[in-house]
Formats: sequence, structure tokens, C-alpha cells
Amino acid sequence: MMELEQPDWLEWEQSRLNCFLCNIHRYSDVCLTIGFLYPSLSKSSVVSLKMGKNMMILWLLLRITDDDKKQMRKKSIHACQSTDKDVIKEAHAENLMTNLSNAYASDLLPSKEGEDLTKCFLLRVVNILLHYIEKTFDVKSKILDFHHPHQLLEGLDGFDLELSDHPECLEQLLVDCTDTLKYGVKTGHPRYFNQLSGGLDVIGLAGEWLTATANTNMFTYEIAPVFTVMETVLLKKMCEIIGWRETEADGIFSPGGSISNLYGILVARYKQYPEIKARGMAVLPCIVLFVSEQGHYSIKKAAATLGIGTDNVIEVKCDERGKMIPAELEKNILQAKRKGQTPFCVVATAGSTVFGAFDPLHDIADICEIHRLWMHVDAAWGGGLLLSRKHSYKLSGIERADSVTWNPHKLMGVPLQCSALLTREKGLLGACNQMQAEYLFQPDKVYNINFDTGDKTIQCGRHVDVFKLWLMWKAKGTYGFEVQIDRYMELAKYFYKVLKKKDNFKLVFDAEPEFTNVCFWYFPPRLKHIPESFERDQELQKIAPKIKAQMIVEGTVMLSYQPCGDKVNFFRMVFSNPATRQTDVDYLIDEIQRLGKDL
Repeated sequence: MMELEQPDWLEWEQSRLNCFLCNIHRYSDVCLTIGFLYPSLSKSSVVSLKMGKNMMILWLLLRITDDDKKQMRKKSIHACQSTDKDVIKEAHAENLMTNLSNAYASDLLPSKEGEDLTKCFLLRVVNILLHYIEKTFDVKSKILDFHHPHQLLEGLDGFDLELSDHPECLEQLLVDCTDTLKYGVKTGHPRYFNQLSGGLDVIGLAGEWLTATANTNMFTYEIAPVFTVMETVLLKKMCEIIGWRETEADGIFSPGGSISNLYGILVARYKQYPEIKARGMAVLPCIVLFVSEQGHYSIKKAAATLGIGTDNVIEVKCDERGKMIPAELEKNILQAKRKGQTPFCVVATAGSTVFGAFDPLHDIADICEIHRLWMHVDAAWGGGLLLSRKHSYKLSGIERADSVTWNPHKLMGVPLQCSALLTREKGLLGACNQMQAEYLFQPDKVYNINFDTGDKTIQCGRHVDVFKLWLMWKAKGTYGFEVQIDRYMELAKYFYKVLKKKDNFKLVFDAEPEFTNVCFWYFPPRLKHIPESFERDQELQKIAPKIKAQMIVEGTVMLSYQPCGDKVNFFRMVFSNPATRQTDVDYLIDEIQRLGKDL
């Protein structure tokens, strides 16, 4: 092979490039590095090729234009004229780039002269994250590399969870970052269907990174001026979508749907019994609330936390599709009153966790108006459907609710966590929760203190959950969310139709899915022709857990299962992952059959 003559102007540049490349293992990283080192390179110099480090250097030499050479000559001459001090500093920086084994967290900013090391460390972290993101969207990659808890506790290939009294070097921390992702679950993988919150939105991810960098608290405008105003804008937008345009609605972002539901019950009780705040439960009658038997378990948790008691949560019967039966609600309310109990709240569900059912909100609202009860709608899962003009009718009546829980981290795909509690009456959250701490909420501040929202919450420290949602809304627009959500509904319909035609699958509900939840059983060949009986159901009960166990061990796909009432274990498919395609749905069906055929 002909030996290339190396121009003198490139000697310094090539050594610098080599220094950067020594810790770079992938082509994409090389391209990023070249773009960083040589911003003057023509656009034609950036092509999609896969090659090793040495070939990349050779390719770079061959692709450099005359203009690039002139620019690099100037840079080289300037470098040669630099002082000894500059050369030493440059060499030190290059050494840091290649070896973090002798560097520690105490060497990073705000340490003196820690800027180069900080850049190096964070760039290495970003490379780890980019590699993980790339793998996440690759359907050929495993969703997880499963290990049992005791294996993680004992340590895996140098991944030690035990904490030391002495600092570890930055290089080890990078290894730990890589291993943490390696042994975790890729929830953005196209074949991850395990939870209602799935997928990985890159804009939302960028928002979360910025949020962590800002590292502020949401309790006052004083320390979170942009974020508190963003929260106000988002809450107003969400309230308008619900249909509360003629009122001064209010709300707050909270750490998940369970806490939002707790807020809903908290303000419902305060509205009827404001004396509870100062005097406690002792001054109240025996209050009770109502929720469907398919309602989320967080309602009982909230009742336990608030001192109401789980025995005072009355579960209302549902129809065969999991919807609350209004006549049963009316009957339960009257029965409670006859027993001397005092009803104060009804929790309706818009998108139940297992079946994806929507309670008849107008009928429930009518009953609440008759009995003067607070109506809270748990739309943590189904709230996003309000953004679809095609499907929003399923939440008709939500505008009559007094409070609503809505989790953008579910159907809208915002990174965890992002949940809002919305109320139709402005000022109620503040009156219920404020304690007017003088060191935070001074009345004589220089700005409009209405934006000091921290006293509306039961928290003091509150994470910024709004920016990632705001940024995604800017990126997609309301119509972008609509397209995304409508596609989930189409995928659910496709999945339902495919299963309907297969004789070794049986749907829990014969009718088309109302939401993206599709529930079904898989029958191995040995059970397929056995008549329905207690004995058969006992065997069927074991099938879903065994298939799920194999899925986890092999890391091919993740899908949830559960029993419900008299129904033995069945699979619950949900669509909330923007990376999922029809081919992934087909793969899931084939994988269930492959793993289950011999059970």
C-alpha cells in the first residue's frame, strides 16, 4: 500500500485527534469528535461510513479540502507559537481526556482549574447515555439482562453496590454508570409493554437533563422564576382542555398519580369540613367515599394516610367491562346514609389500570349533584385521550368534575414523573394546605407572590416536573400528541383483531378495546381443547407467570399479567410507547407462542 506523506501542518492536529480517539469506541463518537475538533471541515467530509480508528484518520487525511488545510495550518502555527505554559496546560488536558483513573470528584468544578476535567467527565457520561439510547431503540437488543437481587447485592463483574468510606476515581464512576444501565430495564425499547408509562421521548429527556442542571425547587418564584410561570401556563392549558373555560381553575404538579389522587380527596374533605385543618378528624362524623371496584388502589392508600380509614372506602360494583354501575353507586350512597355514615366524595375512573375502562361520568356527576358530593376523576391513565378529537368523547362529563388527576407521564409519554392535580375552584388548594412559613412566603416581596405556589402543596421541596412537558408540548404541539395517541389506539385495535382470529388466544372481552388495554389468555396446545372447568382454570392460572418468567430471563419482551376477580391470570397489553410498531406486536404474539407451546 502506498505510504502517504504526512503534511507538517497536521502533525499536531493528528496527535490531538489520536488522543481523543483513544477512549472512543464507536463510529458515531468519532464523527462527533471530528466535528468538535475540526468545525471548519466541509459538509461533504461527513459521510456515513463504518470504520476503525486508524481508517478514520486515513479517511480524514484524504477528505480534507484546501480551505481546511489553510485553517489547520493557521491553527498549527498558532500552537507552535504558544508558550511553554500553554503546551503544559494542553498536555494536561489531553492526559485528563485519556485517563480518569487518577481523577476524583473533588477535582471537578467548582475546584480550581477543574473546567477541563469537568467537560471531559460529562462528555464521557453523555457518550454512555447516547450508547444506551441507541441500544434502547434497537429491536435486536435485549430489554434487560436479568439477574436476581442477591446477585446484584453480591456484585457482578466488578459492579459493587456497597458504599465505601473513601472516594473512588472518576473512571470507576463511569464504569458504574455503564453497569447501572446495563443491568436495568430499557423502558423505551419498542417491545416494552409492561407498564402504563413506557417509551423514551428524546425531547422529554433533554428537558429532564436541563431540569437536573438547573437543580431548583418549585416552592417560590424567587428561586424558580421560569418554571413556576411554566407550571401556571400548563395548568391553565390542561384545565381548558378538560372544559373549565368559564371558571378560575387551579392545580399543582405532584410526584405521581397516587399523590394527585390524595390531593383530590384532601381538598374534597376540606371543602365540606374546613375545620379538619385545625381540629382534626375527631370533630368529623364518620365520613365515607366511593370508588369503583376497578379503581386504583391509591384511593385506599389515600384514605389510610388521611385518617379516613380503608374501611370507609366503599367499592361500587362494575359491569362486565369494568365500568362503575351508576345504580349501584346510588344504592351504596343511600345504604351508607342509613347506617349513619356521611358520604362526601365519589372517585370516578377514566381509564382503569387493568381493563382501561371509563366510568359513565355524566351519570356519576348527576348523582353527585343530587347528594352534594365532591366528584374526583382519576384520569391518570386516560387523561391524555382528551387530546384526541376522535376519542375524547370517552371522557364526556369530566368537565363536571370538581377535581381531576392527569398523568402526562403515561399516555403522553413524558419521562417519569409528571402528574397534575387539577381543581375547578381556585384558592381551595391554598386554603387547605398553606401554613405561611415566614422564611419562604413573605407577603412584601418585590414580585407578584401569587406565583409562590409552594404553599398550595403538602410538600416543601418539590421537583421541577413541568419543563419536560412544556418542551415536549412545544416540540409536538397539541396535534402532535393527538397523532401519537391515535396511533396507540390503532395498534390496540390491530392487536385485538389479530388475537381474535387465533384459536390459541382468548380475549377477556370479546368487544373491541375501548382504550389501549387489551387483556387476553394464551392456551398452550395441551389446554386448548379442555372444556372450561375449575381444574382447567387452575392450570391456566400458571401459564402467564411461566411465560413472563421466560420473557424476563431471555430479555426479549416485557408484558404484564394479573388475575382479576374470578378471572385467573391473564396478560394485559397496553400501548403507550411511541417506538412500538405493528411488527413488534406480531413479534410479541410469536414470542408468547414460542415460550408457551410446551407448557
